[in-house]
Amino acid sequence: MRPSPPERVAEYRRLGWWRGETVDALFRRGVAVQRGAEALADAPNREALVGSAPRRLTWDQADAAVDALCHALAGLGVGRGDVVATQLPNLVEGVLAFLACARMGAILSPVAMAYRGHELRQILPVVEPKVYLTVGAFHGCDHAAMLTELKREGVTAAEIITLADEAPDGAHRLSDLIAQASTAPYPTTADLDAAEGLTICWTSGTEAMPKGVPRHHDHWVVNGEALVEAAGLMPGDTVLNPFPLINIAAIGGMLMTWLQCQGRLVQHHPFDLPIFLRQMQEEKVAYTVAPPAVLNMLLQNEALLSATNLSALRCLGSGSAPLSPWMVKGWQERHGVTVMNVFGSNEGCSLFSTGEAIPDAEQRARFFPRFGAQGVEWPAQFPAKIRTRLVDLATGQEITQPGIEGELRISGAMTFDGYYKAPDLTRAAFDDQGFFRTGDLFEIAPDGGGRFYRFVGRCKEIIIRGGQNISPAELDVLVESHPKVREGACVAYPDERLGERVCAVVALKPGVEALTLDELNAHLKAHDIATFKLPEKLRIVEALPRNPLNKVLRRDLGGVAAS
Repeated sequence: MRPSPPERVAEYRRLGWWRGETVDALFRRGVAVQRGAEALADAPNREALVGSAPRRLTWDQADAAVDALCHALAGLGVGRGDVVATQLPNLVEGVLAFLACARMGAILSPVAMAYRGHELRQILPVVEPKVYLTVGAFHGCDHAAMLTELKREGVTAAEIITLADEAPDGAHRLSDLIAQASTAPYPTTADLDAAEGLTICWTSGTEAMPKGVPRHHDHWVVNGEALVEAAGLMPGDTVLNPFPLINIAAIGGMLMTWLQCQGRLVQHHPFDLPIFLRQMQEEKVAYTVAPPAVLNMLLQNEALLSATNLSALRCLGSGSAPLSPWMVKGWQERHGVTVMNVFGSNEGCSLFSTGEAIPDAEQRARFFPRFGAQGVEWPAQFPAKIRTRLVDLATGQEITQPGIEGELRISGAMTFDGYYKAPDLTRAAFDDQGFFRTGDLFEIAPDGGGRFYRFVGRCKEIIIRGGQNISPAELDVLVESHPKVREGACVAYPDERLGERVCAVVALKPGVEALTLDELNAHLKAHDIATFKLPEKLRIVEALPRNPLNKVLRRDLGGVAAS
């Protein structure tokens, strides 16, 4: 599998955007430099999650473990170009599986732990994995048993490997395979090209079926390079990864960042705040990511923060929802930590509001640099590898003036080339200039001197009330700033007269018994927002529905709002 056309590979390598270096070559460089230094660490709660003790590996040990896994996979018939599917929590083994595929020339296809038979019946026949690596019982589901049943149904012919002590009939225990594997170095695939496929990750959009996003080594290497530069990371830094290793956020933003830094990658799963803070202190973490709601809460709990030594922490990535300016400013002024606003997707459309590009904390919360926009230059190297433009959805014309909403479209070194075995979806995903249609509305910020984008909302999430467009993302930040609200999101509900109206769906803070619509709207009015944006319905829930990356599933709130 070669995801990129040969002409694109040749052009990007001529420009120096892609270097033709494989992930395995990058890993081997780290091994040669770091050797006995610690490379990988599990979360301390691993045993409670999967029944086995946490692992810590040096670079040398990780290299030997990758060789052993390569031999084990090869023994089950995995070769160059074959697919290895994984369904794992954030464990050391997930990283080793990625590196083993990179060494063998195989293709890793990781799926979310939350996926069950419904999603796997859609995915597995498409990628046809030779091997499926998973765990046993995890959060009420025996994944190895589930895969065994799917194999009986004929959904997949994959060999099933489990990390558990007991394997279902017909499945293999990883410990047995490793014990039987050769201890010799796995033969290097000498002619492996960095343009050969390495991963097929899965993303969900407006389509019912998950979409495969294929990427090659060059894609992943440049993603790691960009994040290291954006976050200001240094050689040997420790990165704490709370994202599941299933897509660009974790693989590009965490795993590849670790490889570029030749430091340590510390795993965390599922998100548990006390363990997260403990790891940040004990592992001396320089960079990690956290949802805006968590960063808001921590900043409001100085007692909790003061009990945690965060002296090694320099940068926090955050995104998936608008950031509050007071929060970004507070972390910077009170703790000397840069909060970097991140916009991106599995398809690779990435913008980073870095401390270098936007030194002002409040601006950094509100804006994204116009990386790749014609006539706008930036001091860092990675923005030159990105191309962006705004397009009016009604006219198709490119927007160059501030204050006009349009769809962000993006291309460049980090953007994928098309969905796996889905030509119709691929054609619809790109415009006639080859730019990926992100489905996100931005504007050129009127008060940014033409250098910044401002996120407006998802094209299909916009609430249209009586002909007026309302960004639910804009309202979310204000709703969540109410002192009684733990988390909140706004969504449309149908109205015969106006088409749509706004419903606020909120979860209250512990100890708060009630919140009225009048109370909420009084708070919103204090922020001087337009009256047509005010919610006309309020629904109280225990928690907002979120995907594995902690992003609010706004579409799932439609039924709540309509009730």
